[in-house]
Amino acid sequence: MEIKSTTRYARFSPKKGRDVAREIVGLTVSDAIDTLTYTPKKAAFLLNKTLKTAVADAENNFDLDAENLIVKEASVTAGPAFRRFKPRAKGSAAAIKKRTSHISVTIAEGDVAVKEAPKKKAAPKKEAAAPKKESKAAPAVAAVTDEKLGAIYKSAPADADDLKKISGVGPVLEKKLNEIGIYKYEQVEGWSAENIAEFDDLLSFKGRIDRENWIDQAKQLKEEKYGN
Repeated sequence: MEIKSTTRYARFSPKKGRDVAREIVGLTVSDAIDTLTYTPKKAAFLLNKTLKTAVADAENNFDLDAENLIVKEASVTAGPAFRRFKPRAKGSAAAIKKRTSHISVTIAEGDVAVKEAPKKKAAPKKEAAAPKKESKAAPAVAAVTDEKLGAIYKSAPADADDLKKISGVGPVLEKKLNEIGIYKYEQVEGWSAENIAEFDDLLSFKGRIDRENWIDQAKQLKEEKYGN
């Protein structure tokens, strides 16, 4: 036996109603009611009321057991649309359609193949994170002392200073100083007269270091950067 219940002129669009209706076809009445109760849509609320009306009709008028009933059909068809208008540019008007729907729910005893209620997808298991490899800090580069050049580095230290801030040192000259092993202000600050004479020869100019006060500039830049 089939029991049918209808709701006419429901105030939602048929398309939105069909999206909900197709989810309950084939479910048992209890599963269908649970599904509609926890579906946050207006169409689900009105479909639920229509379904409950059919169930009450089956129990009270036909002495059927609700536990043995399933949703055989659930359809939503288009009803009349109310026409409204809103103002647009230059005195024109744009039409708005307020659509309505007709709901029809048919329930029957369990002689139709029952569709299982949709199950929530289990959240994918997170793979155990691979153990982090301990990063070994790069060993600090130490300066070595040269008799003629003073303190020099064999490779660039991590905290190399910007030698271009010294007046008269441009990118090319900084590169030459780096090739010799000069990377920090404190190296320039510690030059002796013998060191200056050696650098005058290596850099191919005479007297420029003293004339432009590289040592004083390096000392000042070091104090500005490191505060001592």
